[in-house]
Amino acid sequence: MKMPFCCLAALFLSVGASAGTVIYTDSSHTIAANPGPDVSVVELDAPERAQADIFGQLSADPVLAEQRARAVISSPNFRQQQQLAEAYAGVTHAWSLGLEKYPAVVFDDVFVVYGTTDVNEATRQLAAWKEKNR
Repeated sequence: MKMPFCCLAALFLSVGASAGTVIYTDSSHTIAANPGPDVSVVELDAPERAQADIFGQLSADPVLAEQRARAVISSPNFRQQQQLAEAYAGVTHAWSLGLEKYPAVVFDDVFVVYGTTDVNEATRQLAAWKEKNR
């Protein structure tokens, strides 16, 4: 399977991503509360949704699907490169962290709390774990 160029671009864009607090989830898991301005949210199904919005329903025939995708990309009206790159950047960063499941709250690209989108709850769980492992 070939990796689309936008995936490769997103991979390199994600290398410089800054640490902080990030919620990794998908569109079926709601954010528990307002995470605040310093918290990023990455929806791991964003690339699929963006591709569906941009390309529509592609044929099951790989040749026809590729022709349709190339036609959309080569169109002078195609301006969604940034949208695709940003969507893939979050996913590739999650891969680089080795996230095993979601939802997850990640602190400084080091500490992961699985099973919640609530930053306050994740912070409490992390603090309890750190206290226990002193």
